[in-house]
Amino acid sequence: MATMNDVARAAGVSTSTVSYVLSGKRTISADTRNQVLAAIEKLGYSPHAGARALASNRSNVLGLVVPLRDDVNVSVVMQFVAAVVTTARNFEQDVLLLTQDDIGGIERVTSQSVVDGLVMMDIEARDPRIPLLAKMRKPAVLIGVPDDAHGLSCVDFDFAAASRVSVRHLVELGHRRIALIGSPQASLERHATYADRVRSGFEEACRNAGAHFASRACEPTSSALVEALQELVTGPQAATGLVVHNEFLIPFLRDTLATMGLRVPEDLSIVAIAPTDVALASTVPWTAVSIPAHDIGRTAVEMVMERMHSEKPTEVRLIVPTLVERGTTVAVTSESKDGRVH
Repeated sequence: MATMNDVARAAGVSTSTVSYVLSGKRTISADTRNQVLAAIEKLGYSPHAGARALASNRSNVLGLVVPLRDDVNVSVVMQFVAAVVTTARNFEQDVLLLTQDDIGGIERVTSQSVVDGLVMMDIEARDPRIPLLAKMRKPAVLIGVPDDAHGLSCVDFDFAAASRVSVRHLVELGHRRIALIGSPQASLERHATYADRVRSGFEEACRNAGAHFASRACEPTSSALVEALQELVTGPQAATGLVVHNEFLIPFLRDTLATMGLRVPEDLSIVAIAPTDVALASTVPWTAVSIPAHDIGRTAVEMVMERMHSEKPTEVRLIVPTLVERGTTVAVTSESKDGRVH
């Protein structure tokens, strides 16, 4: 089995130069680096991961903080997790998953150098974890934008803009009574940033358009959905356009409306704010603003790695939403007294 000394002899350099090429702790000229890499490939040299970590004072592990709460959709969360893990492997990093809302756990893995950097999900507007994380001297990126990031960089989907795009689409189709079915009440009460921003963007867009609007939190149950729909899309002030940001509810939304005697889109035009696979998993795919979980997770890891290797200014990256019109929205042609489309 080849050793580092063998590689040094084959490349015509010192053993320390080989070590510096592997660890990146010093700048090595391109020609010398290429000589060393060619010798490594020729000899089939594979340095022990633990030795590399000791030499570079790095663990080659990223921490991913993602509390699994009752009010979040685990299948959607796992799309973000998969994106982080896949991208981390491209940087030869493993991922340590922290699923508890535990400040002590974050402190433990950073203070003991278990991880080289952190990605933290499920950010709240006034998140108590953030001030501590900002003091830990480890590169960290938030998936979500809090009121005060304490000098940490953030990446997220522009949820407020997603609502504005959804409302604008419905208004352009002639809808003037629009409703929002949003996240569970627990998400709003703890001010999860995605839930807050969807609702604030929706209400702002409706006010600017002069549309009558109503919004309601909804628990992930069929009975809660029926109750919300009865309030929002029936009666003399019934909405003719509906925005839904609640992945739990979308799979049984159409059938629930059918039991109420309402057709999509003839009676009710619907825009979903949801991942693409959720929007497409229907006999008639939903008009939707897709949440790009893969792009967000990938970008978060790239931002952490940039900060691991060099000084980078604090930044906030928001991914711009795009609406794809499918089969669940239609223009208003005429309205009866109860607001239904005919």
